[in-house]
Amino acid sequence: MKSAREIAEAVRSGRTSAVQVVEQCLAALPAPGADPLVAITRLLPARARAEAAAVDAAIAAGMDPGPLAGVPYGVKDLFDVAGLPTTAGSSIHAEAPPALADAEAVARLRSAGAVMVATLNMDEFAYGFATINARHGTTRNPHDPSRLAGGSSGGSAAMVAAGLLAFSLGSDTNGSVRVPASLTGIYGLKPSHGDLPLAGVFPFAESFDDVGPFTATAADMALVWEVLSGRSAQDGDRPLRLGRLGGRFRENADADQLAAIDAIAPDAPQVELPDIARARSAAFLITAFEGGNLHRHALTEQAMAFDPATRDRLLAGALLPGALYEEAVAFRHAFRERIALMMADFDVLLAPATPCAAPLIADPRIEIDGALSPARADLGIHTQPISFTSLPSLAVPLHRPGRLPLGLQLIGAPDGEPALLRFAAQLERQGIIGVSEPIRSLQGADR
Repeated sequence: MKSAREIAEAVRSGRTSAVQVVEQCLAALPAPGADPLVAITRLLPARARAEAAAVDAAIAAGMDPGPLAGVPYGVKDLFDVAGLPTTAGSSIHAEAPPALADAEAVARLRSAGAVMVATLNMDEFAYGFATINARHGTTRNPHDPSRLAGGSSGGSAAMVAAGLLAFSLGSDTNGSVRVPASLTGIYGLKPSHGDLPLAGVFPFAESFDDVGPFTATAADMALVWEVLSGRSAQDGDRPLRLGRLGGRFRENADADQLAAIDAIAPDAPQVELPDIARARSAAFLITAFEGGNLHRHALTEQAMAFDPATRDRLLAGALLPGALYEEAVAFRHAFRERIALMMADFDVLLAPATPCAAPLIADPRIEIDGALSPARADLGIHTQPISFTSLPSLAVPLHRPGRLPLGLQLIGAPDGEPALLRFAAQLERQGIIGVSEPIRSLQGADR
């Protein structure tokens, strides 16, 4: 699959048509149930062909089809798609009334000429970091199908990492875009909280939920972000003030991540987030409380219809005292004020995105503080505290062809996405970061 920019330029110039592009894309996509990556939940050929034909008609009429003209994409299965039930990855909503309109993010992409071809796998109700789904199955990592793709937006990440889509949409609450981006070796953005439209996206925890795109290049990320945000990614050429996150961010990280961070910014100060353990505990509590209360009625009426792993965590959240939740929210406000003061001195902070490469599906555990821990709980150890701050964070892939992917986080000031995108483009040009082709021969190897 070519980049989104390349596809759009070819369609806009008439070198190819949107219909040709979408037919080639659909021919390469396996049907749900026959998908070796277990990434696709629904193919949308009729919608895709209609949208592609509309792009070609606009060009024929001398109109501007938009900056994403003819680019195929997919969305995590919690975005409203007109005419389809919004399942949020759950059997409970499989027969729900169809959405009356597209989610706002989908509508913006359609106005820009993008063509939706599929909905994509996720953890049920976005509660997890693994994309282990009781209804659809476990999404597999294109770099090694015996390993997790990460979650909860794993289907969206896997499709881009496999080269089947130029970009896709996921959602990030505590790391559900950045974790799979790191494990599959692509770019994934958690924007400044509330920057991208959430209308028509099935919620998980309102305090942290954000829409986030996946791409295979820094330039494509800038393009998709511009369409979704309505802002310019141009950031001038002033020198960026860099910092390196220390403390817990260096205690549970791969040596290659730390070496890359220190090579990128050898003279940058090392800073620590205050009360990071307390912040992560508060994030867990707020997430559990809001998620549990969102599903309280369904848990009362049809608890056994939930994925057991999701059900137990939602039940625990629904039973949390409201006073404890309010205390956690108050701590978050104070914490964010302290972080805002710290960020006044920096444009970009560097940190690991995940503590390790993708774990095996057969043994989904990772090492945290010298002991094995469930991946589903702790793959977000480095992303969850950043969500707590509401700051933007861009996961970028270290360039390590022939090895399992690993990602870094580029963390910005409030509304600092343009600086992150500019820095990512710079690192990509230098060959420090960049997407590597999946190597199927790695399957089953233990690295």
